[in-house]
Amino acid sequence: MLPAGMPSDQAWVDIAVPRPPVRLPGVSMAGFRHRAPASVDISMVAYPSVTLLIDLGEGEGVVYQTHGRHERGSVVAGLLPGDLRATGRGAGELLQIRLDPVAAAALLGGASAELSGAVATLEDVWGRDAGRVEDGLRATASWDERFTIATGILSRRLGAHPPVEPQVAHAWRRMLTSRGRVRVDRLADEVGWSRKRLWSRFRSRLGVTPKRAARLVRFDHAAHLLAAGHTATRVAAESGYVDQSHLHREVATFAGLTPTALAVAPWLAVDDVAWPASSPAGAARLPAMGHTRKAPASE
Repeated sequence: MLPAGMPSDQAWVDIAVPRPPVRLPGVSMAGFRHRAPASVDISMVAYPSVTLLIDLGEGEGVVYQTHGRHERGSVVAGLLPGDLRATGRGAGELLQIRLDPVAAAALLGGASAELSGAVATLEDVWGRDAGRVEDGLRATASWDERFTIATGILSRRLGAHPPVEPQVAHAWRRMLTSRGRVRVDRLADEVGWSRKRLWSRFRSRLGVTPKRAARLVRFDHAAHLLAAGHTATRVAAESGYVDQSHLHREVATFAGLTPTALAVAPWLAVDDVAWPASSPAGAARLPAMGHTRKAPASE
């Protein structure tokens, strides 16, 4: 994503990633500094995480629009927030923190599940601590220091809420490793629960049903392959869709786009740099074929 909602031209965007990577399970983060003077309007592509978007700019801030609501500044986007758009104008800085649903439940408690399909301000989720977090991050211009501060804040919050049941955590991990292609019945057998109980506890703790979560993970895998330049036909086959029409329907459901439009979505354009573990260059690469679009390089 270009979180400040700006063009994907690498001349305008600086991307910073933690060195070494964040050592908190299920947590990843990246910093974005944008220097473009133009107004922006960018659409979010669904990703299997709860996302904290912490606005560190000095201006009016980014405005996030979804379901007829407008939130300005720092926000928390739950799983599947719908048609979420970010708009703004001018230069800005933003820290994006991605929490997989298991980590989000441990860090945010019940608010994590309640946020599914929605967006809330960071203050709504963290209360008065939100302002202190923003002030502390703005006080330094060093991304390395910002990552250290953010990691410390998240570490202190890990024990604030009960962790999800091991059975739910296992089901989520299996969805990720299978790229969304594992059956719920099989997961229930693996954890020793009935299908009904797994369905109920998974939805209660993570905010989505196991089936919906698996579809989201599978879509994310397909989206990154499309962004890497692979054909829709090949991606449909590799990702486990019945056919290309099935892929088209899922892309429309999760992104409101066609596979062709999704392949060039700015939200995905920087993933090789900002989120290498989630990109085809990392865990989801297919054998080389055709043209692969290169993501903007970090300075």
